Amino acid sequence: MTVSRHCPWAIFLLGGLLASFGAAAFDLPLGPMPISLKHLPVPEVPGLLDGAEPIVVDRSAAIALGKALFWDVNVGSDGMACGSCHFHAGADRRVKNQISPGGQSIAPEAKQFGADAGGEALGPNRSLRLSDFPLHRRQQPLEEFSPVTYETDNVTGSSGTFGGDFRSASRFSGSADSCARGVDGLFHANGTGTRRVTPRNAPTVINAVFNHRSFWDGRANNVFNGSSPWGERDPDAGVWVKVSARSAKKQRLHLVNSSLASLATAPPLNTTEMSCSQRRLPDIGRKLLARRPLQNQKVHWNDGVLGGLSFSSAGSLKAGLNTTYTELVMRAFNNKYWSYSRRGEFGGPPGQTPYSQMEANFGMFFGLAIQLYESTLVSDQSRFDTSVRDGANQPVELSAAELRGLEQFRLNMCGLCHLGPNFSAAAVNANAAIAKTHPEAFGEPSFEISTTTNVVERIPVTATTVFYDTGFASTGVAEEAADLGLGGTDDFGNPLSYSLQYLQHLAGNPAGVVDPNEVTTVRACDFQEEFAINYDPPYPTPGLFRPVDGITPQPQDTAGCFLPATTNAFLPTVEAARAELNRPGSLKMAAAVKASFKVPTLRNIELTGPYMHNGSMATLEQVIEFYTRGGNYSNDAKQVTRVFQLHNLQFSEPNRQDLVAFLKTLTDDRVRYQKAPFDHPEIAIPSGHVGDPSAVAAGNPLGAGLAKDEYLVVPATGADGAAAPLQPFSGYLAP
Repeated sequence: MTVSRHCPWAIFLLGGLLASFGAAAFDLPLGPMPISLKHLPVPEVPGLLDGAEPIVVDRSAAIALGKALFWDVNVGSDGMACGSCHFHAGADRRVKNQISPGGQSIAPEAKQFGADAGGEALGPNRSLRLSDFPLHRRQQPLEEFSPVTYETDNVTGSSGTFGGDFRSASRFSGSADSCARGVDGLFHANGTGTRRVTPRNAPTVINAVFNHRSFWDGRANNVFNGSSPWGERDPDAGVWVKVSARSAKKQRLHLVNSSLASLATAPPLNTTEMSCSQRRLPDIGRKLLARRPLQNQKVHWNDGVLGGLSFSSAGSLKAGLNTTYTELVMRAFNNKYWSYSRRGEFGGPPGQTPYSQMEANFGMFFGLAIQLYESTLVSDQSRFDTSVRDGANQPVELSAAELRGLEQFRLNMCGLCHLGPNFSAAAVNANAAIAKTHPEAFGEPSFEISTTTNVVERIPVTATTVFYDTGFASTGVAEEAADLGLGGTDDFGNPLSYSLQYLQHLAGNPAGVVDPNEVTTVRACDFQEEFAINYDPPYPTPGLFRPVDGITPQPQDTAGCFLPATTNAFLPTVEAARAELNRPGSLKMAAAVKASFKVPTLRNIELTGPYMHNGSMATLEQVIEFYTRGGNYSNDAKQVTRVFQLHNLQFSEPNRQDLVAFLKTLTDDRVRYQKAPFDHPEIAIPSGHVGDPSAVAAGNPLGAGLAKDEYLVVPATGADGAAAPLQPFSGYLAP
């Protein structure tokens, strides 16, 4: 059997359909052989640490600042830190008060808690059990058309804040802000308020530095603007720069490869995750800057980053650092961002002292410091990474079962989504860079996977070939209406998707392109599948533009094109694209992005459950069952050439077991044992409330009508880690 190297989807379909009969009999190619993460460079951020006027002048101080801010519970309005939802292999393994009724896109008034498979209510303060999962069940779990026996739109998310309206916060002591708090209309038990829960699962922050965009829906922009998640989309974004002793001006900031900084600015202001409403990033700066970092949290004397600043000594753990947040900012950042002494230009809370320059720029300090800290959280020492490789680049030190699992991973083309050394196509720029030096990681001799900086790609679906955003996939985990994911909009009403913008770009509508640096540089000749061809083929081309339709050469160069430039470096003319875009039911200008979500890394996946954007699966075995049967729902944008029944897994339990065994080789023992750089300060995390779902104990110090918190205390670890290993999520669940 011979298949063109530019038709991997055909190979994928054939592989899934025929593998149960034996790959060798049909001479089917395997997917690419994954390589070690040690080869993958962290994407550079021009202007951050280099140049004549770098923003960060002391990288070590910035990392220390970022680590302290990430773990400090004083950042939240009522005791929530960034680390509160990312403390367990970078993810959240709490089991009490972790249920959200319905997905992100369901209107608040339509949300209601469902019941478990036995009919028991899954409401606030419920403790999850292993028997609660998966949240979608079939009579025969491995069969696509088997009857559904149980389903719910509930989400396993992360417990966050009580909410309320922000008033003020102390500059010196106390974790909680002054807020007008009340009982939430949805999150309460018999009228006593409980903490709200996010409508999406918290993914790991480990290796997140490789993501081109962050959050499940990609709303954390690749470009950091200094003050919000939205990149160039935010017209009011910017940072204040000292021009002279008597002048400071607000200037635009444009830092690429900085989606982690964009992400960092969002949770501290989110009224479900960490904040009372109406709070601003400068308010958090005002609250923290005069304080000692981690003032009430123990810091290990041998912490890999903070040990030298800790008050602790061997055998005696103490709280806080021997510095202030102001001092760390001054050490880490260029003084033009904090040394202006006058007030008045930067606004301020009503009736209070105006913000200082350092307070006004706190969003930039916060975002970039956390990004630099998270950039150190790279887990590249798993057994898969450290194994000796043979001439075929296969890791020979894995067990026979693990190697068979690797073959199953490749045979079932898992690597088309979980692509590259970080096992995620969302690492767009990082994958494109390493493809130049290690092309073997992205293809076999019989076919190749296009791995470029294109943020838009092409993929066949049921009726035609459509555009989708690189690194995002619609797999049919939940119903489309529950969570639109990438198909949603930003705070300004613009589409989150690059693909939808690209269609507007082709149609000559620049107003519809809010990420121009990304969208306008997409090269047609780097698509995986053709879009426009410069000849009229003798076969139907419902998804392609041809000369008769109106085509023009792509504006970019054609060096190193993935597809042959002579036939595929072409686009429709603006007139042709506009006409087709305005035609109902267009097959040539179609994008499939609804219910699409960022492809997560598979690294440390053994430890990062619950799985999927809605936290609907508790074990790797349940995840494999999901992909074996071809997903749960047939949403319109579902990538059917990637998610469909996999017969060699369906009919072979040993194959499924081997695949799970391989996935576990991606666990880095430094993560498992919380060794540097994965060590951390002590943190006490709200983990449900005193009582059960039917009745909770009122009298929280934050308000008499709020439930008393129970806490999960995670001890401080130093560079040498902890004695006990982290367990998979399922290990913390009752039966």
